[in-house]
Amino acid sequence: MAKSADHFKDVISHAKEYGFVVPSSEIYDGLSAVYDYGQNGAELKNNIRWYWWKAMVQLNENIVGIDAAILMHPTTWKASGHVDAFNDPLIDNKDSKKRYRADVLIEDHVAKIEAKIEKEVQKAQKRFGEAFDKEQFITTNPRVVEYREKAEAAIKRMARSLENEDLEDVKKLIEELEIACPISGSRNWTDVKQFNLMFGTKLGASAESATDLFLRPETAQGIFVNFLNVQKSGRLKIPFGIAQVGKAFRNEIVARQFIFRMREFEQMEMQFFIRPGSQKEWYEYWKEKRMQWHLSLGLGEENYRFHDHEKLAHYADAASDIEFKFPFGFKELEGIHSRTDFDLGSHEKFSGKKLQYFDPELNESYVPYVVETSIGLDRMFLAVFSNALQEEELENGSKRTVLKVPAFLAPVKAAILPLVKKDGLPEIGHTLVDELKCHFNVHYDEKDAVGRRYRRQDAIGTPFCVTVDHQTLDDQTVTIRERDSMEQSRVAISEVADILKKDVDMAGWLAHL
Repeated sequence: MAKSADHFKDVISHAKEYGFVVPSSEIYDGLSAVYDYGQNGAELKNNIRWYWWKAMVQLNENIVGIDAAILMHPTTWKASGHVDAFNDPLIDNKDSKKRYRADVLIEDHVAKIEAKIEKEVQKAQKRFGEAFDKEQFITTNPRVVEYREKAEAAIKRMARSLENEDLEDVKKLIEELEIACPISGSRNWTDVKQFNLMFGTKLGASAESATDLFLRPETAQGIFVNFLNVQKSGRLKIPFGIAQVGKAFRNEIVARQFIFRMREFEQMEMQFFIRPGSQKEWYEYWKEKRMQWHLSLGLGEENYRFHDHEKLAHYADAASDIEFKFPFGFKELEGIHSRTDFDLGSHEKFSGKKLQYFDPELNESYVPYVVETSIGLDRMFLAVFSNALQEEELENGSKRTVLKVPAFLAPVKAAILPLVKKDGLPEIGHTLVDELKCHFNVHYDEKDAVGRRYRRQDAIGTPFCVTVDHQTLDDQTVTIRERDSMEQSRVAISEVADILKKDVDMAGWLAHL
């Protein structure tokens, strides 16, 4: 755990030092849980966004994309259930005066139990070597079985209590598990209370005539209220999906873990409209498809797992999270939810407008059911970034920090480096930049020794460095260095674009989905 904690500190430090993520309005001491993306962070974030968009919209003939407004009619949030049910269970420690989400305290406690299980597994694996059967060990080892039973019992009881709104039992569970305040170590807790997460705002020329609104806490409702507009204008037949990427806002009282939980964040969501009764089939389909997308990034299959919900949201009849192994443990990255007909049915009721689909094959109209996929873009950024940041010891005993992001996601695709700032080498370098920049984001760098320039590009994840030297003047060749292997080869200047395209073009990665 200590190693992961240290790695997370390195992630935050590296993100700031190299222009990826910085605290918002830092010159005024920042704003809690609000962050800005710097020049490299914006590029990486855009590339992740476009990979999702192209995979979801461009590769699927029956999915279209929209961009709905952040501000919506206030009745939207009454219909969606957010006004009455969008709450977090909060608990205060009387000694430290710190406030926590009660469910997160319990989940963190369970994570510690899971870490103990992992430690037992690693010890046994070391002891038994190749003969080790992990599945048999975790189902038969008395200590591991006891740990698992405790963890499962705590999660199930918490889910049941939250579903029944039995906040008193949630507090009892925290006390029985002997969960202490991370700051003070005290177990002196207040009662658990619900807190609504929506940000309020106003629309109008004066305070007297202003309308009370909310900043949207999710992007999904913008899709639901536009269901008929999109379906009719696009002449779409069920099953079909509507996708959207956009900002959402939640008044998180316990915002933490860098960009994992923020007050202003970005979601990538798709609502897939289907016939009633077919939701189980499509729910399983989208679980598989979304995991396939994640695995295509090459972040390691062992870093993903499904977690089925014990406590279902008021709109769902099935729900599962794709969890990723962040430096602070497995946490939710994407949700797949079978939302039934709750959303369209509720908006139909509150608006008085029919939100139905006429199915020509069945010759009947109905309110479609929905399967949702919802992923946090900022969390996806953190998953890619934290997984990619590595420190390597080289053969000569020196170390390098390298960001091994997938090449097509890298902020900069190639750095053009003249060996010296004279003899016509800068001119050749600038000409090459001009040839490449319409196709790729490339940097020109002539400052410092070439080795130091390599290290700078490694740190921001640049897949290729192209060095222009005196031999270039003679034969029009350059040295191209690959980031991960650090191997160098001599190639013709005319071949550079094709070499880059082979490795960094998003189309090549999309073709394998």
